Amino acid sequence: MVIQSPPTALITGASSGLGYEFAKLFAKDHYDLVLVARNEARLREIAEEMKQTYGTGRVTVVARDLSKPEAPDEIYQEVKRQGIEVNVLVNDAGFGEHGLFSENDLATELAIIQVNISALVHLTKLYLRDMLARDEGKILQLASTVSLMPSPLMAVYGASKAFVLSFTEAVINEIKDSNVTMTALMPGATDTNFFRRAGAENTVAAQDTPLSEPADVARDGYEALMKGESRLVSGILNKIQAAASNVLPDGVVASGMRKLMEEKGEKSEQ
Repeated sequence: MVIQSPPTALITGASSGLGYEFAKLFAKDHYDLVLVARNEARLREIAEEMKQTYGTGRVTVVARDLSKPEAPDEIYQEVKRQGIEVNVLVNDAGFGEHGLFSENDLATELAIIQVNISALVHLTKLYLRDMLARDEGKILQLASTVSLMPSPLMAVYGASKAFVLSFTEAVINEIKDSNVTMTALMPGATDTNFFRRAGAENTVAAQDTPLSEPADVARDGYEALMKGESRLVSGILNKIQAAASNVLPDGVVASGMRKLMEEKGEKSEQ
């Protein structure tokens, strides 16, 4: 009698927000976990929580900073060294920076590109090849509703998410004849530490718009991933906003997005 090991999900950005919620969902469904983020102490706390709460058998912590170009390969090699086969990859890690592009710190914006785009592409390349060789696996890419919308005052972040959606949909077409699936999750503004980290906690979007609950967004994404759906916009209001962005001129969409990303009380000149 052959005893099969539980499948394994590798989750980046697992120390908080959506990544943490994804970890709980996979743990509930008896997946082993590989948790990736910068904060090793926090990852170890979560690993213990997954074991105590859900009886997760194996939780592997890989503390790496995805703003470092070498991090994806280091993650891959460490996981491989431990003999772990990754069945699901969740590319959740990402961050933004609020402010005018001409005035924001260049190093920070290049780090956004490294984490949101380069690391995602790198990890996808490494694990997709393995999945295609086995003809089995799933990948979840964190896009956003801003993937569809020019985003003044978050220009680099918005552009990075547009890349994620375009890249994901292109690769979905390339792998359509395999049993490997890829899903783009497109949440709107969510109640995580995203706005605080981006320096956007006092914007209209953060203060005056309804924020989605991370657990709800993660559940939507998890269900779409398991069904093999190509993309999912999470939340009714976000679906309406995404649909409107497809018919309105880009200039109108950009003006609306700028108003949302302005500080409360600030009047747009656009």
